[in-house]
Amino acid sequence: MSAQANKLSAALEPLLPRLELDSDCAALLTGLADAGGGVARLAEAGRMPDAMRLLAHALPKREAVWWACMCARAVPALEPVPLDLEALNAAEAWVRKPDEATRRGAMEVAQRGGFRSPEAWAAVAAFWSGGSMAPEGQPVVPPAEHLTGVAVAGAIMLAAARHLPQRADQRFMNFLASARDIASGGAGRLPPEEP
Repeated sequence: MSAQANKLSAALEPLLPRLELDSDCAALLTGLADAGGGVARLAEAGRMPDAMRLLAHALPKREAVWWACMCARAVPALEPVPLDLEALNAAEAWVRKPDEATRRGAMEVAQRGGFRSPEAWAAVAAFWSGGSMAPEGQPVVPPAEHLTGVAVAGAIMLAAARHLPQRADQRFMNFLASARDIASGGAGRLPPEEP
């Protein structure tokens, strides 16, 4: 795979302020040029939550939202909540057709669900991808550039800790494999884990 085919070849330096890294973690990234190298270094150092946050900000927005969806699907709720499934479907619909109607629809279902699940935060990530955060017909209030990554990172952390937080380390490894697959053009699908 060439560096240009990999969507983690984005420059690392502009992403660092979004990550709120402690000094030890920031030192690990000194001298690295791209996000892919940063993710690898963080993962090797056992700083998986930081690696997940970097991935959330480094992937292009559509791919990042898709990744959040794949991670939510990989760790299904023990008792499925219809609104969570609706939020997941809304986020995936936006990835397939990133227009204004699907973007706003994703936020609407996330709001109805109370923003409490990985699926809801994947939908919020879709909403924060562009357009306006203001109600329709009001002056445009664009979301800050980093907000999609913030919502994706939230979705990833919620999925990693869902109902069996002791599995978080293995889930992070699975999520990392998914993100790398998406970055190189794959679908990033993960099999749903058994309870």
